[in-house]
Amino acid sequence: MLDRFYLPLLGLAAVAALGLSLVWPQGLGDRSPAPFGHDPVQRSPEMQAAMRRETEAAQRRVDQARQAVRNIQNEAIAPSQ
Repeated sequence: MLDRFYLPLLGLAAVAALGLSLVWPQGLGDRSPAPFGHDPVQRSPEMQAAMRRETEAAQRRVDQARQAVRNIQNEAIAPSQ
């Protein structure tokens, strides 16, 4: 590819990426700098409580799955007669 075509195209792509980064939604992380930012959703008390409940429920499911595997393994090792 010719440098006369490639390098300006690369510069234009870089400028477009910078422009897009200024207006793209910030997501759920930390606050973006003004004037584009808003309060992060994850920092609200309701979202914190929902995330905590979800984590605890996932941990309970993992514990139940591990216990089920242990029961199956114990039954295979020493079957009841």
